[in-house]
Amino acid sequence: MLPFKIDLTKKNVVITGGGGVLCSEFARALAQCGANLALLDLKRENAEKVAEAINDAGGGKAIALQCDILSPENLKEAREAAAENFGPCDILINGAGGNHPKGTTTKEYFFDGDSEASGDIMTFFDLMPESIRYVFDINFTGAFLSTQAFAKDMINRPGCSVINISSLNAFVPLTKIPAYSAAKAAVSNFTQWLSVHFSKVGIRVNAIAPGFFLSEQNKSLLFDKEGNPTARTGKILAATPMGRFGEPKELIGTLLWLCCPEASGFVNGAVVPVDGGFCAYSGV
Repeated sequence: MLPFKIDLTKKNVVITGGGGVLCSEFARALAQCGANLALLDLKRENAEKVAEAINDAGGGKAIALQCDILSPENLKEAREAAAENFGPCDILINGAGGNHPKGTTTKEYFFDGDSEASGDIMTFFDLMPESIRYVFDINFTGAFLSTQAFAKDMINRPGCSVINISSLNAFVPLTKIPAYSAAKAAVSNFTQWLSVHFSKVGIRVNAIAPGFFLSEQNKSLLFDKEGNPTARTGKILAATPMGRFGEPKELIGTLLWLCCPEASGFVNGAVVPVDGGFCAYSGV
């Protein structure tokens, strides 16, 4: 059930990470508004499940495309396939992203002696350069390359926009995940830069910054093997004034607003937090 409906009939939407939890929710909502969807995912089978559900439900149409967003050649092929099926891209949603365990510290704080501790502790000094690079690539470089590929089709065409998926980490870096926090800060900064750069050719660029939404990516951090909330979950909920995790459907209103030029035509370079008040709360 959509919070409200906009008309995206004949609009062509490309979503990277289209088989993921949040992006699949985005895809289903946009399809209900009549959009044609090209769902790009490194794991094609994930995108195919979403596309099949959309096509079975009626409304907008969807195709699934296997794509490594770090490969300009893959992106070129995806752009050609999407255009062949539906026409040029009107809206690009850069939703692909993620973290890496070896880009994550074990503890929130570093204490004297941690470096000499057993191998069970991953300190800042143990973080692997290749893991940090991976996190930056999948979150920032992927958005950069995808925009290079698809924004070419948007130049001076009415109603076109890029929507990046940032994070509350971009406002307030979380403990343990320095690479992910920094990469999402880069996405927010890139959003602002692009919004200025493309402002003379009619392409709006904005971002949604989700707070804590339960997904397969973060489930092991938030709940133990028995399904009980971890200590980190307790901290998160204590720092979220609304006292709960968000549900994917609660991002849809912001998404539809940003996709609709009649509603947000003068909104450009915005990074909109949807986080239950997390970034607004100082803790006291």
